[in-house]
Amino acid sequence: MTDARPLGTDEAAFVAASRSGDAARFALLTERHRRELQVHCYRMLANYEDAQDLTQETFLRAWNKRESFKGNAALRTWLYRIATNACLDFLDKRKDRTPVPFELPDPGSELPYLQPYPDRMLPADPQESVVARETIELAFIVAVQHLPPRQRAVFVLRDVLGWPASKAADVLELTVASVTSALQRARVTMREQLPDRRLDWRSPELSDDERSVVKSYIDAHERNDLDGLMSLLRDDLRFAMLPDPGTLIRTAKDAVDGWVTGGLFQRGHDDWRCIATTVNLMPAAVLYLRTPGDPEYRLLNLAVLRIVDGKIADLTGFDVTDKPWLDLPSTL
Repeated sequence: MTDARPLGTDEAAFVAASRSGDAARFALLTERHRRELQVHCYRMLANYEDAQDLTQETFLRAWNKRESFKGNAALRTWLYRIATNACLDFLDKRKDRTPVPFELPDPGSELPYLQPYPDRMLPADPQESVVARETIELAFIVAVQHLPPRQRAVFVLRDVLGWPASKAADVLELTVASVTSALQRARVTMREQLPDRRLDWRSPELSDDERSVVKSYIDAHERNDLDGLMSLLRDDLRFAMLPDPGTLIRTAKDAVDGWVTGGLFQRGHDDWRCIATTVNLMPAAVLYLRTPGDPEYRLLNLAVLRIVDGKIADLTGFDVTDKPWLDLPSTL
């Protein structure tokens, strides 16, 4: 199926560039779609570096297939088709990136490859469905990974991007009936994975409540106030430290006990400095620790917070010392 539409300006320019082999013009026309395609690949793969690679692979495939583009579909649709299938090819080769049927792990517990997404790399318009906050937060990204790859693609195209079933079917070379069936199954799984969360959008801006909790979280760290930190956590806190999937903890008490056992806070004189930030359109804090005798505060990790009713419900920690794309200073 093709879009019932006249040849647009971008499509006409792309066809001309493809026929003439004008690589510079080709790059200019495709580059404007990079950020949204990278977000699409990230939702499919949950890994920022892989999303970068697959976006680049999308542009390479597009160049190699440029003569097949006739302008019958929008250029954006054509690029999404290539990106989606590039991700499916990647997942077909990486069996460790697909779920075991009927064994759905808790968020973070089986996703050592999960990486945070820097907000500065999101498309510019936060109101667009492609970057709606509910669909870029970590819990949503993790839940999507529990879908088999083709269901995953159907769900993202239909319920995240809002494409009609016929358009998604065309991209995935499926029947409309198959797309409808896959979407129904995907929605069931998503509701199981996100039982206390809406499958719709909310404001991309942090609420005053969220900002207040992040400030208190940072203040508690910098005062070395373990009791103050504990007071910010829900009793049923979920804590995971990635890329180690074995650190999933289900209560605030166990999380705090683990931090103390691991050497944090117990001396009563840990020297912290923290920076408030956001990743995946979620509140976060970058934690720096200065050890005795060291003149500098050194990057320790990134704490991404999901805040519910003034308390931290999920705390996902990331080792970010080897992630330059987050653009975090290594020392303060």
